[in-house]
Amino acid sequence: MNAQAITTEPAVSGTTDDGTGGPTSLWDATRSFRPALAVLCVLFVVLSLANADFRTVGNLENVAVSVSILWMIALGATFVQLTGGIDLSSGAVAALAGICLAKLLATTVPGPLVIALVILFGAAVGALANGILVGVLGLNVFVVTLASMTALTGIVSLWSDTQSVYVTSQTVTRLSSGRLLGAPVPVWLMLLTLAVFLFLQTRTYFGRDLYAVGGSPVAARLSGIRAPRTLVVVYALAGAMAALGGIIAVGRVGAAAPQPDNSLPLSAIAAVLLGGTALAGGAGGVGGTALGVLLIGVLQNGLSLSDVPTFWQQVVTGAVLVLAVLGDRGYAPRGLVARLCRHRPRVGSPA
Repeated sequence: MNAQAITTEPAVSGTTDDGTGGPTSLWDATRSFRPALAVLCVLFVVLSLANADFRTVGNLENVAVSVSILWMIALGATFVQLTGGIDLSSGAVAALAGICLAKLLATTVPGPLVIALVILFGAAVGALANGILVGVLGLNVFVVTLASMTALTGIVSLWSDTQSVYVTSQTVTRLSSGRLLGAPVPVWLMLLTLAVFLFLQTRTYFGRDLYAVGGSPVAARLSGIRAPRTLVVVYALAGAMAALGGIIAVGRVGAAAPQPDNSLPLSAIAAVLLGGTALAGGAGGVGGTALGVLLIGVLQNGLSLSDVPTFWQQVVTGAVLVLAVLGDRGYAPRGLVARLCRHRPRVGSPA
């Protein structure tokens, strides 16, 4: 990829991927996440036929609410992955935001202001702990986010004194389990955040920069794109979304946990990959990630309704992640067989 291949306009609907500006259909725009959409539809039909309780309105609301935390973290992780990065610290950031929320609610600060401050706190943690080290100093993203996860986990334990901090706030309760216009508030938050991220991705210069940095950092720099600034903003957004997920988690449980759920980043990565975002960056988007999150939620809910033990649910989720990585590498079932046959030594030939 060279510098001339990067367009100077934001990526918007109605332009082709090659930057020619020609018309593109909605069907073409779904190319990256068609497999996730197809699997989700098939899984929904199968589970609906297998268990009548699955397709009830109450259960579908439970599915949506149960994935709301993962939804927030996965949206932020999508932007990180579009730039060719990975974020292993989002679970720790969510837990740290939960402790910060509990501490601030114990003061006289109004609840809505506390929520805003905690989200800003998460953005600052993401920018300082990950964005500057990766974007400005150029350190390895895997090492940086792994170190951040470890350090922030220790900070969570120190700040909470390894004790759960209970929260009694009507604002947080309404945010995590209230209802608005007949639907759970977390569902409205999911739709709102998806709309915001879709706008940033498709209608802004920042969205163009995401794909450029992920596709070729060198070409992006030659085109005048400030990659360090873009990466700092990306990790700040990921931290803010992790903090929002942490707020919802605290509201659902009624307490801030002293230990982070470090499986959340892995589940978010699985959802992003299932949604068609390339592991190396430069291709994909949040629309596919939303389908990936729903696919994981529907799968886990269906297994729970079928009385499948929790440990087997973890096994199935891990297998889904492996399949997602295989799909990202282009190893479709037929293609995998072809590759194996192509590399099998012939009889009588040296191995």
